[in-house]
Amino acid sequence: MPTTSEIARLIDHTLLKPEATRENIRKLCAEALEYGFAAVCVNPTNAAEAADLLGAGPVRVSTVVAFPLGATLPEVKIYETEEAVKLGAQEIDMVINIGALKSGEDKALEAEVRGVVTAAHRGGAICKVILECALLSREEKVRGARAARNAGADFVKTSTGFGPGGATVDDVRLLRGVVGEAMGVKAAGGIRTLDDLCKMVEAGANRIGTSAGVQILEQARARNC
Repeated sequence: MPTTSEIARLIDHTLLKPEATRENIRKLCAEALEYGFAAVCVNPTNAAEAADLLGAGPVRVSTVVAFPLGATLPEVKIYETEEAVKLGAQEIDMVINIGALKSGEDKALEAEVRGVVTAAHRGGAICKVILECALLSREEKVRGARAARNAGADFVKTSTGFGPGGATVDDVRLLRGVVGEAMGVKAAGGIRTLDDLCKMVEAGANRIGTSAGVQILEQARARNC
C-alpha cells in the first residue's frame, strides 16, 4: 500500500461540472493545496483562477480541450490548447475525435492529436489524450492508444467521466500494454474509493482523475497508510 502522500500525488482533483461556481473552484484549489494532490482539473473558463489560487506551488493546473465530446475541429482544439496554456494551464486533457477513430481514420486522428500535443508542449504543458473507452471496441482502444503514442502525447486517458462508463481495470491494463512504460496512463471516471484507486494503480495507472480525492485520502489516513 502506498503512503498517503504518494496516493495524493497520483490524483488530479477534478471539478468539471458545468454548474461549478467560483466558490467551488476556490474550495477545490484549497483542498488540492491541503492534501497535496498532483493537479486540479477544471474547465478552461476556470483555468486562470485556478492558476492564480495555486500560484507557483507543486499543485499543477490541468484543463480540458474539446470536452466532453471531442467532436470539435482540429484547428479549434489547437486554439483552445494555446489559449488554455496562456491562462496558466500546465496540463491539457484533450478528447479525441471518437467518430474518426471508429471510422478507421487513424492518420487523421494522429494528426489531430499531434497538433494539440505540439501546441501544449510549445507552451510548456503536457498532453493527456482521452479515448472514452466505454464507446470503443478493444481493437479501437488499441488503435487510439497507438495514435496517441505516435503523436507524442504524454498520457493516454480512459474516460471523460461524462460518457456511458468510466475507468476499468481491463482498460487500464490494455492501455499500459500498448503504450509501454514511456507514457503515462490516467484512469478517470467512477473512481470513488481507495480500493478503486489501488486496483487502477496495480493495473498500470500512474495518474487518477477523480472528484472524490478528499474522501480517498481520508480513507487512506484511516488505514494509516
